[in-house]
Amino acid sequence: MQDKIRQLLTGIQAGDHRLLARAITIVENELEGYAGLLRALRSSGVPNVVGLTGPPGAGKSTLANALLSYWLRSGKKIAVLAVDPSSPFNYGALLGDRIRMAEFYNHPGAYIRSLASRGALGGLNAKMIEITDLVKQGPFDYVLVETVGVGQSEVEIAGLADCTVVALVPEAGDEVQTLKAGIMEIADIFVVNKADRENAESLYRNLRVLAHEKAEGNDEIPVIKTVATGDIGVEELAKSIAATLEKTKALSEKRVQLLTEKSWQLIQNRRMAGLSRTELRNRLKEQAEQGDFNLYTFVEQYLP
Repeated sequence: MQDKIRQLLTGIQAGDHRLLARAITIVENELEGYAGLLRALRSSGVPNVVGLTGPPGAGKSTLANALLSYWLRSGKKIAVLAVDPSSPFNYGALLGDRIRMAEFYNHPGAYIRSLASRGALGGLNAKMIEITDLVKQGPFDYVLVETVGVGQSEVEIAGLADCTVVALVPEAGDEVQTLKAGIMEIADIFVVNKADRENAESLYRNLRVLAHEKAEGNDEIPVIKTVATGDIGVEELAKSIAATLEKTKALSEKRVQLLTEKSWQLIQNRRMAGLSRTELRNRLKEQAEQGDFNLYTFVEQYLP
């Protein structure tokens, strides 16, 4: 098994996309050897994970496609992890074909993988931390993670990405509510996408005010207008992402914060491993029927 793991990692580091795909499948489905594979990952201190999030209809997929196209034209190597809603029947990704990115599937500089959310809250796949760390072993300049559009609960990306881009559109709803949404607290960069539409300027100004209020010293959150379908503002966004990642190298506190959040999620997931909701329900029903049931005493059976 150690030889197999060594071969996988050597191939991934050399840019073998087939071996990377195989390794992701092993980790996502916890197949034989997955724990050993994760323990063998080498540490990468280079901040290159870009999270793209925002409410449904913000044009995240189109924006991701535009960024991918720009980076590839610039000679960069890019991995895209696109999290899609799950099929309620087999937990597969409903949008797995990624039609907009089809033209890049055979591009030697791009690796694109659709992952199902599998019911996970927060817009991510439950194994996204592990999968992202695995992809970082490859020779990619950027790892772009596009989340499911789930609105205010979509904040887990902040614990994963070195740079979080929050995309919004003029018709995203009540502007006041939009500015108060939880996802506004995690942005390293704001994007007003579909900026050629009515009310775009108003949203842009409101975001600039919010960015100014949240600014620490002279370090203000960038607000960028884009029209992803027309490739407008994409270069400015790409440069802003590069600048944010460069600053992250020097901000050791953010690195520690990211690692703390990742550790918390991994420990939480490990402690919950093997706990079946169905089994929990059956045992709860059985004990509750006996009378004198106490929920907290019941829960203590499962605590370490």
